[in-house]
Amino acid sequence: MYPIFIKYKQVILYLFFGGLTTIINILSFEILLTNFNLYYQLCNVIAWIISVTFAYFTNKVWVFESNYTTRASFFFEFVKFYFFRLLSLGFELIIVHVGIKVLHMDPLLVKLIDNVFIVLINYIFSRVFIFLKMPKE
Repeated sequence: MYPIFIKYKQVILYLFFGGLTTIINILSFEILLTNFNLYYQLCNVIAWIISVTFAYFTNKVWVFESNYTTRASFFFEFVKFYFFRLLSLGFELIIVHVGIKVLHMDPLLVKLIDNVFIVLINYIFSRVFIFLKMPKE
């Protein structure tokens, strides 16, 4: 492997899978908003659930290589992941509301800007609080 990849493997993988998660989030939001004519915040929450579930499994397996193997430890990690993602969802709901309702920006542009901030916040949460290196069970 390339030395730079080895040195920054976790960040590179996080950005790659974060990019996929962002695409899933934005596409889900846009499809729900355009095709189903749902309230924009409901579209945002549904898109969030879809993308966070995808993010959990990619982060667990490939980015942070979590080694929890028991049901209890898996459940605890899963709950922590969703708890911290709920915190970032709070930030996201505020950003989307301000962008769309207060600043009257295009909803898709707001989602793009929003995702830059959310990816950074979520990386910090994942690295510091969720995917802690534990001894093999």
